Amino acid sequence: MNRGKRITIGVTGASGAIYARHLLGELERSADVERIDLVITQAGVRVVNEELGISVAGTDRRVVRELLGRDSERVVVHSANDIGATIASGSYLSDAMVVLPCSMGSLAAIANGVTRDLVHRAADVIIKENRLLMLVPRETPLNVIHLENMLKLARMGVRIVPAMPGFYHFPQSIGDLIEHFTHRLLDHLGVSHEQRTRWEGSQPAKLRRQE
Repeated sequence: MNRGKRITIGVTGASGAIYARHLLGELERSADVERIDLVITQAGVRVVNEELGISVAGTDRRVVRELLGRDSERVVVHSANDIGATIASGSYLSDAMVVLPCSMGSLAAIANGVTRDLVHRAADVIIKENRLLMLVPRETPLNVIHLENMLKLARMGVRIVPAMPGFYHFPQSIGDLIEHFTHRLLDHLGVSHEQRTRWEGSQPAKLRRQE
């Protein structure tokens, strides 16, 4: 019997904490996913607090309840300082990792093999084991350093998926934009979803979401 996917989520100190929260919820509800390993950096804790109004400091079950509104045994929270965590080793079979949002500092560290915390180390492991790593930067404008680091990672096979909203699905709210982008991430992870926002052709009537 095939096991479900094991996916790691790293949350760093860039704007866009709402994306991480929504992706975590989608993965936790998915029958395709067996386990989610969650790491939030110190800067990530601050951004989540400022943007979502919740405290996610620490690694106790309260963190999961704060993010999901309930507890879940499928979500395992690791300290960003725990270099002995399961996801710090290539022998742990993590299928994919998403760093969301990914700060330019974290992106630079990953691009250059600098493992200052568990997010960087786990990403380094994913690269060396030739597994799927997605980085979701949320920064503008991008300078030459940012672009060169992204190009370096892309050449390694890392998927760079900037948090850029699309509008061809006629979003009516910020929630629609977040949902659509999250579904695009699920597509790359091979996790099934409702598929309500797929492109269906060039006729506008076909693009409207079915309620």
